[in-house]
Amino acid sequence: MTTINDIAVSSTEMGDRIERLGVVGRGPGGGLVRFLYDDAWRAATDLVEGWMRHAGLQVRRDAVGNVFGRLPGTTDGERTILTGSHIDTVRSGGKYDGALGIIGGIAALAALKERAGRPRRSLEVVAICEEEGSRVAGNLFGSRGMLGLTSTAETAQLTDADGIAVADMMTRVGLDPARVPTAARRDVDHFVELHVEQGPVLDDTGVQIGVVTGIAGLRHQLLTVCGRPDHAGATPMDRRRDALQGAAAMALMIDDVTRCSGSPAVATIGQLQVLPGSVNTVAERATFSLDLRHPSDPVRHRLLTEIAGHCRIIADRHGLAVEITDRWEEPAAQMDTGLQQLLADTADDSGVSWSSLPSGAAHDSQLWARHVPTSMIFVPSVGGRSHCEAEYTPLEDCVRGATMLARVLYRMAY
Repeated sequence: MTTINDIAVSSTEMGDRIERLGVVGRGPGGGLVRFLYDDAWRAATDLVEGWMRHAGLQVRRDAVGNVFGRLPGTTDGERTILTGSHIDTVRSGGKYDGALGIIGGIAALAALKERAGRPRRSLEVVAICEEEGSRVAGNLFGSRGMLGLTSTAETAQLTDADGIAVADMMTRVGLDPARVPTAARRDVDHFVELHVEQGPVLDDTGVQIGVVTGIAGLRHQLLTVCGRPDHAGATPMDRRRDALQGAAAMALMIDDVTRCSGSPAVATIGQLQVLPGSVNTVAERATFSLDLRHPSDPVRHRLLTEIAGHCRIIADRHGLAVEITDRWEEPAAQMDTGLQQLLADTADDSGVSWSSLPSGAAHDSQLWARHVPTSMIFVPSVGGRSHCEAEYTPLEDCVRGATMLARVLYRMAY
């Protein structure tokens, strides 16, 4: 009889696949640029589809481009347990974020098929088409497609920075926008996601596995500060309505407010555009992004209200106007307590050290948790680095995470 300690993934195969997928979309300045429906995305999904077929899984793509590999069940084949992660990247991203959950999921199902045969309950691994929002503000577009939260109309309205509609992008890669509603699924019982931590906790403590308790909520906003363009040499300092100076004061204020709130509140300004963008013209307009996160939704809302009030005070003081536009909000999510216990018990039985920890980063699991019992397995990120080329997780940690995933799925499905 198969026991969980009989189940382990292939380290050689996993290492090779991490390296092969880790060069698909490599940008000229380093790091990966693999955005929804671009050429690198298409090459990556083709590569992953081939690996799923090699593992003997039943492969299909849905209407939004999610790629599935299925190991059908024997007695409860109509229902499924889903694992996987996203295949897109941030600009100049690393090769583990998202990709590990796909590669590890394929390795886990392959190991189960080889060591334990067909499961009682069906298992699937998915390469989710979009999570990062790098090309379009997709708001977890791939998972929303599976959960029936997208529409054909949305694909016509949602565009990238060049004004290209998602519907046109889909057509270019052979997908039919009219079929988007058919991506919805009603057969998923659980979602389990393997992911790199993207933070320093596991690496700092030397703990091998993280059992995620919950995921911080987030709000993305765009703040536009409006002033007046004037000559840089002829306009006295006390006569200026400099939009960039106002934006800079707001940025410093946001940092102060967030620090005063204390951990785990975090705020990031990652984008800034100044117009007219001339070296000898006072800035007329400055637009910057705000990413604010906290695991408590009420605390996050309070911080946003406080920041908005201070922004208006700063704008008045500088003779400016400020517009605040909400772009995306994802509420905080709690992982299923029963699945957390199953992960912890499996780690103990495997002789693997573990600790419970929250996630400050957003994940597809954040959305899935509102619909089905969901859990996440973290493996260490060296130095806590992520969303950059320096992102790194040793192969032994990747293999350990995938083996843990396989063993948990074994207990859930066999």
